[in-house]
Amino acid sequence: MKVRNQIVVVTGAAGGIGKALAHRFHEEGAKLVVCSDIDGAGAKATAGQIGGLAIQTDVSKESDIKNLIDTVEKDHGPISLFCSNAGIGVPGGAEASNDGWQNIWDINVMAHVWAARHLIPLMVTRGGGYLLNTASAAGLLSQIGSAPYAVTKHAAVGLAEWLALTHGDDGIKVSVLCPQAVKTAMTANNEDGVASINGMMEPDEVADACVKAIDKETFLVLPHPEVRKYMQNKTSDYDRWIAGMQKLNRQYKG
Repeated sequence: MKVRNQIVVVTGAAGGIGKALAHRFHEEGAKLVVCSDIDGAGAKATAGQIGGLAIQTDVSKESDIKNLIDTVEKDHGPISLFCSNAGIGVPGGAEASNDGWQNIWDINVMAHVWAARHLIPLMVTRGGGYLLNTASAAGLLSQIGSAPYAVTKHAAVGLAEWLALTHGDDGIKVSVLCPQAVKTAMTANNEDGVASINGMMEPDEVADACVKAIDKETFLVLPHPEVRKYMQNKTSDYDRWIAGMQKLNRQYKG
């Protein structure tokens, strides 16, 4: 899909990957880039830089996502590309609090579900549309030090796969973004963490990879190409892969 002359929505647009995506879509000639974030002032700042529209949205609430979609569709026109990008991290394992697990589940998984629930029927009616869902390499591999992050990102990848295989015949295109470490607020002060083992990428580089994937309508977006090899290693010998991850866990857990 070509972004030029399209209406695009980006959640988590106040900073990081979301901000970079908003700028990149503007450079590609999007008709309107809607910058959405729980940080309303941050969303407004990004929108102001590119002549876009800011809408404050808490993606942990279905009503907010529905309002975002309804407002854009009613006041500005059909959404061609929806980038469900907002996400959070929660450290720990099974012992992480129920509130922590629920919050990350709502933001990292249910936000994608709610966007699809309210937007796909509209896209199907008009013959097609595009969803870009931000997950993580942790959704293909795992995440040392955070069970909630690993589990929710796996779920995000699984949902994107299901949407692609179920709605492809309806004209719905889906891409899922799975980077390793990116220089964002989430990785601040953890530049030497396990996710940066292949280098810390700039948000602009990730946005470029997304635009190329959308242009080619490629499902899996891997800004860090090493991730594909890690996936192959995982599926070719799962026990060996687990042993390798145990080694990484010993190295990085403390």
